[in-house]
Amino acid sequence: MPPIDRSPRTSCAGIVLAAGAGTRYGKPKALAENGAWLRSAITALREGGCDPVIVMLGATGPHPGALGLPAGTRCRWVADWATGLSATVREALRACAETGTRHVAFLPVDTPDIGADVVARVLGAARSSQSGLARAVFHNTPGHPVVIENKHWEALSKTVVGDIGAGSYLGGRQDMVCVTCDDLATGTDRDFPEVGAR
Repeated sequence: MPPIDRSPRTSCAGIVLAAGAGTRYGKPKALAENGAWLRSAITALREGGCDPVIVMLGATGPHPGALGLPAGTRCRWVADWATGLSATVREALRACAETGTRHVAFLPVDTPDIGADVVARVLGAARSSQSGLARAVFHNTPGHPVVIENKHWEALSKTVVGDIGAGSYLGGRQDMVCVTCDDLATGTDRDFPEVGAR
């Protein structure tokens, strides 16, 4: 793999969506498999070309000390996390704006088989597209990560509501680059504890 260009022209912040309560799972998914899913998402984003990597916290509380996060990982508390995914997305976009990065890559904590190779492929597609929009697709189904250039952030922030995240904005775009990643991962989100992480 060639060296990753981390200049402001191409920089990307990685966002781990980990604020939810994990109602179907039985506990916040940030704690799933003793934090293995969370660490996996952080590693995938970091090694896939994202810097910084920011974990969005909610149901676990504002203090990340008990999560055992890798050194250099940033955290952001979403005070109104319980109102839905939209609150987390808006707070994530604010955090990214503060970093000055050009792109953001969203990765949920509950997709543990997605690795750095998937992130790098989708990020590369976003960087090379005119729209600055790309998302992973698994067996013709849209998945994660989703990469969004900063020129879309203001409009995106205005469209998210309740428990609807970026999908409402991205779904109507004809310029979204869909990146097939079937050969790298399943992209399956894990909703129930009996389905273990890889």
